[in-house]
Amino acid sequence: MIKGGKGGAKTAHSGLRFESRVAMKSLLASLPGYSVEEDIVYFNKGKVAEFYGKNKLYKNLLEPNNIDYSVIISKKLLPDEAILILAGKTLYIIEIKFQEVAGSVDEKLQTCDFKNKQYNKLLAPLGISVKYVYILSDWFKKDVYKDVLKYVNFVGCYYFFYELPLDFLGLPQK
Repeated sequence: MIKGGKGGAKTAHSGLRFESRVAMKSLLASLPGYSVEEDIVYFNKGKVAEFYGKNKLYKNLLEPNNIDYSVIISKKLLPDEAILILAGKTLYIIEIKFQEVAGSVDEKLQTCDFKNKQYNKLLAPLGISVKYVYILSDWFKKDVYKDVLKYVNFVGCYYFFYELPLDFLGLPQK
């Protein structure tokens, strides 16, 4: 389709295959060499990433570093999933959008630029960069979403269908 929309089901590289709302921790833990204990991700027993979904971003990452989100942004944002890749100091905000009928999710895709900027501003004091990513169902392959998906990429956000490639995340393979 377009850059960032790799087609998920047809990708030739290894990645996390999403079905509806399966937790990312479970997907990673099922891959060879990976294990997940609490919110820590290990590959061949070496720590490679940490999870910070929903309020854990604030409780387990910002607060211990004496960062008060309300001084930086006006409203708390709660990601579906968030994984900090330690090697690149990049936090991937992962929003999972699986639709079967038209609804409000249609318009939520258009908010990625604002949220990406807010998360980047929030994590800048820690030297952590942010990548905002959507995992989408086939519903969003319809022609009516072509402009929105182009916009997602244009503003520096990403999307994939059903799968999140490990190489995109910068996670080791094999």
